[in-house]
Amino acid sequence: MSLRKYLTSRVFFVQVLIAIAIIAALGYLFMHWLTFTTDHGNEIAVPNLSKLTEEQVEEKLDELDLDYVLLDSVDYRSDFPQYSVVEQDPTPGTKVKVGRKIYIKINTSGFSSVRIPDLVNKTYREAVPTLKALGLEEGSVTYVPNLGKDMVLEMRFKGRNLKAGDRVLKSSKIDLVLGDGKMSYEEEEKAADTLAAPIEEEIPVDEQ
Repeated sequence: MSLRKYLTSRVFFVQVLIAIAIIAALGYLFMHWLTFTTDHGNEIAVPNLSKLTEEQVEEKLDELDLDYVLLDSVDYRSDFPQYSVVEQDPTPGTKVKVGRKIYIKINTSGFSSVRIPDLVNKTYREAVPTLKALGLEEGSVTYVPNLGKDMVLEMRFKGRNLKAGDRVLKSSKIDLVLGDGKMSYEEEEKAADTLAAPIEEEIPVDEQ
């Protein structure tokens, strides 16, 4: 039988159909094996762990056959309870396989303290970013007669003067006393003597 007759014969077509059936069967079995080995379709939605304690996280994830890894603590955030979850990865609702590790970060017990930098004679534009970089907040701004316009003359916290190196808690509001740029040299010397004197009326009752 010639090749042309063989390729058009019924035997050839039967063999082609058998080969196609074998390939399809092998493909079907391979896909089922792949599904079984990768646990495809048996996924779990990651729960929301926000504001849970580490003990609560462990209990909740155990019920779902998931695990967790504590990465570290983050700076204290007042909108979260102490020692509660602040961040998690993967995020809530993400589909994961059984046994997947969920990475969490825990809130600290409270604000840590920072040292006040030396902002005196710095400009307002220099002072504010420096405070924010340390986790501090800008409080009230007061202007007094001084040749240095927008220059920091004093730093205050709850009515008391601060000096470089003093410690305050993070997120504290630091009040700034700035120059208004409207003073003669003679007036500046008199104002310096006034600023050097303690301002008793600005000290809160609870600090006396």
